[in-house]
Amino acid sequence: METGLKGKRALVLGASKGLGFGIAQGLAEEGARVSLASRTMGGSKAAADKIGKDVLAFICDTGKVDQVDALVKDVTGALGGVDILVLNSGGPPPGKAQGVSSDQWRQSFEAMFVNLVRIADQLLPGMIERKFGRIISVISSGVIQPIPNLAISNAIRPALVGWGKTLASEVASSGVTVNAIAPGRIATDRLKQLDAANAERTGRSVEDVAKAARAGIPAGRYGEIEEFAAAAVFLASEKASFMTGSILRVDGGQISSTT
Repeated sequence: METGLKGKRALVLGASKGLGFGIAQGLAEEGARVSLASRTMGGSKAAADKIGKDVLAFICDTGKVDQVDALVKDVTGALGGVDILVLNSGGPPPGKAQGVSSDQWRQSFEAMFVNLVRIADQLLPGMIERKFGRIISVISSGVIQPIPNLAISNAIRPALVGWGKTLASEVASSGVTVNAIAPGRIATDRLKQLDAANAERTGRSVEDVAKAARAGIPAGRYGEIEEFAAAAVFLASEKASFMTGSILRVDGGQISSTT
């Protein structure tokens, strides 16, 4: 399938590893000019070097507004603009809904919502002017069906969905699409962390936790990063120009809800 991504300028957040890295790699393989960012320059450079294809590396902790603004300035200076924006923030620590401090709620909301919107707001005028733009938010299946012991994620990520759905209707006539991708259990370091936390909380082995989790997925396995990234690449492509305001699930059939 011809994606039409050759020469398109992309910025992928949280891309030193895992889902963000997979998306950055997938876009680069389709000929996009990719910039990627993560919390450390070392991590970003290592990811960019691994992908090759002249990928540019930047630093950005989405919890720090000065780094957020510097990222937008530096990337637009290097590329002349951004056509594809992938909003991917790190997952918050696992835990129950009870007992989360107000400071933790505020910090997570800033990093997982406020500053992601800040980046998008600064890049949207250029997309609208060029009559082409793609904003893709990496969320969580917890938006559809809350995940036990992930209270912060369950509470905050829906805000990004509500913002994106509202924005989608505002910019659709300008050739800009706004969508979200909800990963199920994809084989990443983050998933290993969550399985380990679940094992400790329930007194089971990590192997037993993973086995039980796979049993709840109709596909019978964890997803691969490349499979998730392929969905993001499609949403970024010209072929997806009539898809906007949607949540695309990549979960092996795990979520049984029809909505």
